[in-house]
Amino acid sequence: MFEILSDRLSGIFGRLRSKGRLSEGDIDEVLGEVRIALLEADVNFGVVKEFQLSVKQRCLDADIQKALNPAQQVIKCVNDELVDVLGGDVMSFSYAVKPPTVILLAGLQGVGKTTSAAKLARWFKSQGRNPILIGADLQRPAAVQQLRTLAESIDIPVFSNPGDPVETARVGLLEAGRLGRDVVICDTAGRLSVDEEMMDEIRQISDSISPHYTLFVIDSMTGQDAANVAEEFHTKLEIDGMILTKLDGDARGGAALSAKSVVGKPIAFVSTGEKLEDFELFHPDRLSNRILGMGDVLTLIEKAEEAFDKGEAEKAALRLVEGQFTFDDFLDQMQQLKKMGPLQNLVEMMPDLPQGVDSSDIDDGHLVRIEAIIQSMTADERTNPVIIDGSRRSRIAKGSGTSAHEVSQLLKQFKEIKKMMKGSKKPNKKQRNKKKQGGRRKQGGTPSRVSKERDIIEVPKEMEKLVSESQLKEFDLSKFGTLSEHET
Repeated sequence: MFEILSDRLSGIFGRLRSKGRLSEGDIDEVLGEVRIALLEADVNFGVVKEFQLSVKQRCLDADIQKALNPAQQVIKCVNDELVDVLGGDVMSFSYAVKPPTVILLAGLQGVGKTTSAAKLARWFKSQGRNPILIGADLQRPAAVQQLRTLAESIDIPVFSNPGDPVETARVGLLEAGRLGRDVVICDTAGRLSVDEEMMDEIRQISDSISPHYTLFVIDSMTGQDAANVAEEFHTKLEIDGMILTKLDGDARGGAALSAKSVVGKPIAFVSTGEKLEDFELFHPDRLSNRILGMGDVLTLIEKAEEAFDKGEAEKAALRLVEGQFTFDDFLDQMQQLKKMGPLQNLVEMMPDLPQGVDSSDIDDGHLVRIEAIIQSMTADERTNPVIIDGSRRSRIAKGSGTSAHEVSQLLKQFKEIKKMMKGSKKPNKKQRNKKKQGGRRKQGGTPSRVSKERDIIEVPKEMEKLVSESQLKEFDLSKFGTLSEHET
């Protein structure tokens, strides 16, 4: 979503780094360009004006002109102010002393309330809670059925009755108590625009269930107008926080950067994809880092910890450095990688990407093609790919819907990675000491085996080296396999 804004800011700060000292005029010029970049990103004009003044004050207070690295100081001031504009701290939830904790969702039609209700229920379930969903959107056809279908995939009950949505919400709360559910999430109807009928209905629902939190769902694709609508809701309903949907879209990001300042309430959650697991707590500092091109390593690590089985990952790493890594292991790692979300989102979280790398050019379809190639191999071919000759290559290509050249490229890359990782094992402490003493291994002797612990420790370093060397520069996913014989 923030690619255009991020590129503009990167260009501005790139020119700034070339200057050794900055005058107040230089700071004004830079902040003027930042102001234009934010306005082009559809950020609310009042928010932009306040942002510019606040950043300038931070810069003057920090005495930028005398700083050893003034460019970094300006970037830090912009980052700190951007974090404040986005909300500052992560919104925390406290649970009712006497369950259940009730959450009411509000918003216009088409912003993703129903899907967000299911995503929110899944999130609470992952926190060890027992949520229930109430389908009080009786206006939109099949809204309740959509909620039931989504909830069924995560094994969460849904309560709904046709007729009066206010009564449905009230009885649903009683049902939650009877079932012993400690979190209630109530989905409500929306309209194409704010009207009195909708506001009266949602106010009555709110009065009937007395929610602990009222969350307003914003479609980030609608720009700063979404924040203005949220402000209208807040004056009539008093919302506690917001859920920002479709953050993976190609909008300019004005809603995310305007919402908190306009409404005065924090963004609680963001939706980063279509799947139910593409939903997370909103971290203003992490989003600010991504906008300024500094990546989001913490979120990347959290996604990896959630998707990968630590024990299996260590076993796979050990097999890799010992040269026993097979296509079955590779396929398993790919499938776990897919659980982390779209590749484009993961690449955007990586800091200091090489110039020219565009995350929007990365297509998950290429992973699907690789997966199809591996799945078209027999068990023997996955274990021992050296037996794959021309006829087998043609058969695999036909079975996977790819070309023989693509199969050859994958085999070649897999062989080179195995060779490199097998040769990356370092001598253990005993061997290093022996080498320092000038000791030589006897003719015909066998080298001592590197310990498993040492292997596992060294793997991340080698993988880090692999990523830093290629960094998506040589491994062009859009062309599927362009490594030369001497590059990985």
